[in-house]
Amino acid sequence: MSSLTNDDSSASSSKQKFTIQQQMLLKHFEGLRFGYSTVQRLPSFVLRSSRSISTSTDADIYDVVCVGGGPAGLSLLTALRAAESTSSLRIALVESRDLAASFEWKLPDTQFSNRASSITPKSKRFLDTIGAWGKLDLTRVSPYYGMQVWDGVSGSRIEFDWQDEAGSVQDPVIAYMTENDNLVRGLLSRLAEVGGTDIIHGTNVDNISLGPQKQLDSGLDLSTWPHLRLSNGQQIAARLLIGADGPSSPVRSFADIGHLGWDYNRHGLVATLQLSEEPEAKIAYQRFLPTGPAALLPLSGPYATLVWSTTPENAAKLKRLSQDDFVSMVNAAFRLMPVDLAYMHGMPSGQQQELDWRIQHTASAGQPYQIPPLIQNVQAGSIASFPLRYGHANTYATHRIALLGDAAHTIHPLAGQGLNMGLGDVESLSNIIQDAVGHGQDIGDQLTLERYNAERYEHNHRLLGVVDKLHKLYSFESGPIVSLRSLGLDAVNALTPLKSFLMRQAAGT
Repeated sequence: MSSLTNDDSSASSSKQKFTIQQQMLLKHFEGLRFGYSTVQRLPSFVLRSSRSISTSTDADIYDVVCVGGGPAGLSLLTALRAAESTSSLRIALVESRDLAASFEWKLPDTQFSNRASSITPKSKRFLDTIGAWGKLDLTRVSPYYGMQVWDGVSGSRIEFDWQDEAGSVQDPVIAYMTENDNLVRGLLSRLAEVGGTDIIHGTNVDNISLGPQKQLDSGLDLSTWPHLRLSNGQQIAARLLIGADGPSSPVRSFADIGHLGWDYNRHGLVATLQLSEEPEAKIAYQRFLPTGPAALLPLSGPYATLVWSTTPENAAKLKRLSQDDFVSMVNAAFRLMPVDLAYMHGMPSGQQQELDWRIQHTASAGQPYQIPPLIQNVQAGSIASFPLRYGHANTYATHRIALLGDAAHTIHPLAGQGLNMGLGDVESLSNIIQDAVGHGQDIGDQLTLERYNAERYEHNHRLLGVVDKLHKLYSFESGPIVSLRSLGLDAVNALTPLKSFLMRQAAGT
């Protein structure tokens, strides 16, 4: 199929206009293709099919179509393009957002997006392998080397660092914090570098259905292929359709894959904060409060990102406060007892003065050995919140369909593992697709995709279950459960081998 041009008499004017607009963006996306593009050299089993199909259907035929241009979808396509065995597959990305804006994303050194994620060393190695890590703005990546986690009711705590493992690990980093926008921009940059991906962005999926055709001359049965009708009028068919389209995944709905989920009746409140001083050592802090954990995670310089899980009512109150009172509430969340914090939540204003008084007159019961530096300021416009949910698809794969990231699973943010679970999915699926192509297998066949489901489903299910139970465990304010959980936390902190094992599991080392 040849590229669409202005004098292509067979094309409609709407398609011409769409392609011209896409071509105007090529200066931002060298190496990426938009719209109707020339079919590249494909593996023999793909090439025969594509040639025979292109003259008998209105749909553009692709080997892989990914719906969703977030970190999971972009990293999968980058991995496939970067690998020699899959570099010739015909691949398309469909994304509703304007990816040109994402490609050009840049903020001053003193400003940060309020959506940041923790990247484990294992995930970092994968991003390195596909050539994407070096494309991030590494000045906006903050490694941290320790974690302080404590019970806001009892004061029991656990410290995570590699000090007890000195000499046994090459890199003492626990994880890396960076903004999601930085990761997306880096992945787009790497995808542009390897080239060959058809980007269809600023476009929604209007409908997904199975192909209307049965057997073609080639013997290929398009009736089992997903066909997508897009809001720009384009139709595309996929040998393998990837759903990386979020918790409410239309791809998952089309595949009729069941989904178990529930609301936590909690909101995750996020904000970008400026500390009173830049810490000598980058450390992450998390305090478990009865309404949910509050986490302070280091960014570059004297900045940090806040993820505070709390009730919808508390989140709404916090968002209505003045900047000074909001800062005081964050400082209180890491310092005061839950009863004092609850009282301050009920105040319409004046939290700054109340905090000063309570710090002077309230005993420091429940404080750990180390607490975060005082928060000095909050970045204007960075305070936001979103509902927290548990969600897990019944399977990650069916015939010609695979789910990734939030389309497959949604986890409470208390463990900071949402992005890493998605990147683990990507690494597994990309390896399986590469192996299938290398052995001449159909990449959309259910037997092929079942290997991906077998590798990832139980692993993710266990992690989802542990995090869900931790959330429920720390919701108790009194009674024997508080004593038991405190005893357990102190015991783990005292058992260095067990603590080291947990750290290695989390880091993937």
